[in-house]
Amino acid sequence: MQHNTHGEMQATKKAISWTLFILSYLFVEGSCQDFGGGQTQFICTSVPKDMDICAATLQNSMPGEDLKTTVMQLRETVLQQKETIMNQKETIRELTSKLTRCEGQSAPEPGPGGRRKETGTKNTMGDVSRGPSDTLAQLSQTLQSLKQRLENLEQFSRNNNSVQANSLKDLLQSKIDDLEKQVLSRVNSIEDGKPGLRNETEQRGRVESTLTSLHQRITDLEKGQKENRPLDKFQLTFPLRTNYMYAKVKKSLPEMYAFTVCMWLKSNASPGVGTPFSYAVPGQANELVLIEWGNNPMEILINDKVAKLPFIINDGKWHHICVTWTTRDGVWEAFQDGVMRGSGENLAPYHPIKPQGVLILGQEQDTLGGGFDATQAFVGDLANFHIWDRKLSIGEIYNLATCSSKAQIGNVFSWLESSIDIYGGASKWTFEACRQLN
Repeated sequence: MQHNTHGEMQATKKAISWTLFILSYLFVEGSCQDFGGGQTQFICTSVPKDMDICAATLQNSMPGEDLKTTVMQLRETVLQQKETIMNQKETIRELTSKLTRCEGQSAPEPGPGGRRKETGTKNTMGDVSRGPSDTLAQLSQTLQSLKQRLENLEQFSRNNNSVQANSLKDLLQSKIDDLEKQVLSRVNSIEDGKPGLRNETEQRGRVESTLTSLHQRITDLEKGQKENRPLDKFQLTFPLRTNYMYAKVKKSLPEMYAFTVCMWLKSNASPGVGTPFSYAVPGQANELVLIEWGNNPMEILINDKVAKLPFIINDGKWHHICVTWTTRDGVWEAFQDGVMRGSGENLAPYHPIKPQGVLILGQEQDTLGGGFDATQAFVGDLANFHIWDRKLSIGEIYNLATCSSKAQIGNVFSWLESSIDIYGGASKWTFEACRQLN
């Protein structure tokens, strides 16, 4: 379209040049021929030196008529070209406007901290952009991950005859029971919405067969006396980046004018490990959030205000991280593996953390208790998550990172298995916080 417009503009320029050339001979004051029609126009005609100008003009009336016709044609051509150019400009404006709208819709507008603003409701069992086949494939991938873990558990049990392995098997069976209900519910809803989809029906059969096989293998593994592990000796595992796999803390947080939050994290997810935890309150989904999304650094959000944290943890190893904050001047500090890595101020100053909210592990909330986005989900392992309503000292944080006997537990929230519910295929496994330090 740009090439054609350029050609038309060149033609217009030529037409205008010819018109100006001809008019330079037409409208010159001092000659005397009237073409009629109520308007007197003057032309300049070459005549002999001694000849009367008006007589010469009358003698050449026919060429003057031809010239007038030519001028009118050129004038009409100029008007047509001008109209064409105006139409082309309007078309360009329309296409530019449409292109701008398309570009704006293709990439959602980022919110504070580089996070995407949601424009609609989300499916709590899968990414809304996925079709039925994609959703079932993702669920099958989840089952495959559980199957691999079970195989590892079998090998461990055969090699060690461990009572602890039996405890892990019980947990796994419980989680598979929950997952089976969700998978079958999802498949049924797909088939109800689109009856007669043969591929989905066949895949449902394969999923059910896999679940049955897993149940049977777990039953075969159950031998010996079971032993309950201590309530705080566990980790949460989020093996896949989904928008339905998460853990929920059973109680809310109190109003806090200062806090320290610490945890152990292990992840090699890329890009970004996701959201280890998010706390939302009515009217503010980002009351307190720890997130590393996309290629952005890890961030702490308080009342939607953002501070970038100097953490580097996506190397597949366990790391102990802590963040402290006080409402006075919004002063914050960030610790990795017991060492302060950064600090700052003016992070939501004089804004207390509000009570009566929902604390979620593994997902970022866009609405109170929901609105999860798979691209912001945490992928990896999380353990020993504690919250205090005060700023811990450097020594106290070092004791936590080095597993000192002087280490304390959170007075606002402490890491207990009975305090957390898990959903969507997330799992609990036995974990000794400092085992990797030995």
